[in-house]
Amino acid sequence: MSAAAYGMSDFLGGIASRRIAALRVVLVSYPISAVIIAIAAAFVGGEFSWRSMLFGAASGLVMALAMWWFYIALAEGPMSVVSPLTAVIVAGIPVIVGVVGGERPSVVSYGGIALAIVAVILVSREPPGVGDHTVSGAKAPQFTRRVAWFTVGAGVCFALSFVFTHQIEVGTGLWPLVVARTVASVIVIAIAAGTGQFVRPPGDIIGFAILVAVLDVIGVVTMLYAFQGGLLSLVSVLISLYPAVTVLLAVLVLKERVGRMQLVGMGLALTAIAAIAVNG
Repeated sequence: MSAAAYGMSDFLGGIASRRIAALRVVLVSYPISAVIIAIAAAFVGGEFSWRSMLFGAASGLVMALAMWWFYIALAEGPMSVVSPLTAVIVAGIPVIVGVVGGERPSVVSYGGIALAIVAVILVSREPPGVGDHTVSGAKAPQFTRRVAWFTVGAGVCFALSFVFTHQIEVGTGLWPLVVARTVASVIVIAIAAGTGQFVRPPGDIIGFAILVAVLDVIGVVTMLYAFQGGLLSLVSVLISLYPAVTVLLAVLVLKERVGRMQLVGMGLALTAIAAIAVNG
C-alpha cells in the first residue's frame, strides 16, 4: 500500500513538475500533509514518547534534504545514472542496517531482496533516447563530482528516513509523523525562500499538490505501520519498489514508451514481492 501510494504521488508530482519546479510542488504538499496527519493523529491517539518524536524529527530532516538534493541531481546530471544509483542506495542501506542490527530474513527473502534491488535499478532507468535528450547544440548532462555528491547524499538521506521511521515505537500513534512532516515543511520553506522559489504555484498545480499530499499521507502512515510490524530489511525493500507503480501509470495514463529493461524490472519486482511476502 505504501509503495503504491508513493508511486502514485510521484506520478502526480512528476506531471506538476513539468510545468513548475518540483520544489514548489513539495512546498504546498508537505504542509498540507502535516495538517492532515495532525487531524488523523488526534483521533488515533497514542502515548507521548520523546524518543519517537526525535526519530520523527530526524526522519523529516533527512527527507527534506533528500528531496532537495535529488532534484538538484536530476536537474544537473543524467537521469539514466542519477535515478538508478539513488534507488539502489535507498534499497540497500536499510537492508545492511537491519541485518547488522540482528534481523535474519529467510534465504528466499534474501533472494527476494536481491531481485528487488535489481528491479529498482531497471525500473528507474529511462528508455534509450528518452531521459537525457538535449536540444540541438546543447551539452549533454554529465555525471560530475558535484552531481555524484548530491546523488549519493539524496540516496543516503532517503534511506535514513526509512531507518529513522522504523525506530518509532508502537503505541505512539501518528504524532511522530506530524513532527516529521512539520520539520520537513519548515526546511522546504527555508530552502524555497533561500533559492527564490517561495512563490505561490498556479491554481491547477495546487490541485495536483493537494492530491500529492493525500497520497503522501497514505504512503507515510502505511509505511509506519508496516515498519512497526515487520523487518526493516524487508519492508524498506518493498517500499523502494514504488518506481514500478510510477512507470506503470506513465504507460497507462500518459501512454509513455517503456523500455524493455523496465518491463524486465517490473517482472522482477513482482517476483521479489512474492518471495518476500511468502517467506518474510
